Amino acid sequence: MSFTSSGQLAPATGEPPASRWRDVYLAAGARAASSCGDFLAATALALALQSAGAGGLAVSGVMLAAALPLVLLAPLTGRLADRVDSRRLLVASGMGQAALCVALAYAERTDVIMLLVALLSCGLAVTQPTLAALLPEMVRRVDLPRASAINQTAGSVGMLAAPALAGLLVGNFGTRVPLLLDAVSYLALIGAGLLLRTRRGGRRRAPGTVPAVGGTDGRDPRVGTWRLRQDPLLWTMVLAVAATVAGVGAVNVIEVFYIRETLHASTTVFGLVSGAWTAGMLLGAWLLAPTARRARDDGSLVLWVLVMLGLACLLVGLGAAVPDAGWLVPLWLVGGLANGGLNVFSNLVMVNRVPPEQRGRAFAVQGAAIQGAGMFGYVIGGVLLAGFAPRPLVAAAGLAGLAVVAAVTPVVLRAARSQRGRTMRDWPLPDGAAERPAESTVTVGS
Repeated sequence: MSFTSSGQLAPATGEPPASRWRDVYLAAGARAASSCGDFLAATALALALQSAGAGGLAVSGVMLAAALPLVLLAPLTGRLADRVDSRRLLVASGMGQAALCVALAYAERTDVIMLLVALLSCGLAVTQPTLAALLPEMVRRVDLPRASAINQTAGSVGMLAAPALAGLLVGNFGTRVPLLLDAVSYLALIGAGLLLRTRRGGRRRAPGTVPAVGGTDGRDPRVGTWRLRQDPLLWTMVLAVAATVAGVGAVNVIEVFYIRETLHASTTVFGLVSGAWTAGMLLGAWLLAPTARRARDDGSLVLWVLVMLGLACLLVGLGAAVPDAGWLVPLWLVGGLANGGLNVFSNLVMVNRVPPEQRGRAFAVQGAAIQGAGMFGYVIGGVLLAGFAPRPLVAAAGLAGLAVVAAVTPVVLRAARSQRGRTMRDWPLPDGAAERPAESTVTVGS
């Protein structure tokens, strides 16, 4: 369910009577701070484990601990995002995550670190679908491209600063300072939860509801029947992205060993190279947003998703041929640009086709599919590092991603052709559809 601060609803679409840009900027600021803190902590832990002599399995173990709750808790957290007051969820999760980051800063044993990382990810499993579903409630549809660009820019700026900052801080102070800064970053999430006027969940009437009949709660009965698999185009798109992430995802584990040990780069250089991918995502979000707006239908958008997936995987594979870490910067920049375009196109498809009251669950399901695929990549990367050098593994990760894109292309093309000339604004699925896009983020490469 969704709620607007004025309590007024546009009669046809359920949009707010005016876009709330104050809320958009508040949410964007919170996202920038929390994204910076999250990536700061993740980069610091990866560098610390590698510097301490831990192998690929230890690094992949920490990544798995971070991803597993996002997969296992998706059915629960998606429903929480739709049914519980968003303010309560953001404030409670932010407080818990801040406390866990403080504990993580003083943890020394690897098993304790993994446990705390997993608990920290439980909070992320709640805040991700909550924030993703809030954005489209803040603005009218005509303002959504601008609001989405602002939101993704804020997240990208936070992620862009984090790797370079982590490399600098770990090299000079160790891991404690970055992790304590991560704890402070969650204060922004708490502040946003308290200050945002737009809210969802709780005992609130949602846009698109109908008068109560026969003792029901007033919700359109079609909303409760929505399932991802009922939409072939959406289903095949999510599967294509998840399968590609499974193929190329091992590079996230391999990268730190490739840059630090094979290319003999410092922790600061590692942070700069990692930040190049995020900088590319920021450019892609702005440069390709007009292309997304001009797309004729959702089928065209999904075809662009395939193109962006293939380009990102190609750039990862080319990274295996560089003689020096500096050469990775332009490659990662272009790969990140494709990744940013992927987010723009997939976001529009995803939430154009999901009822507003089910967006929290939809984002949780999508996130679980992609995180589950990423976990497969983490395991493969950790195992392969025990027997192979990092350079050929980077090439193999890129080629695996390209092979998956080639394999899923015929399936996606069939689904896209069936939707040619159709958008959810023109024809509803039997169970209804969303009118406003929202924000989600997929990271294919670094």
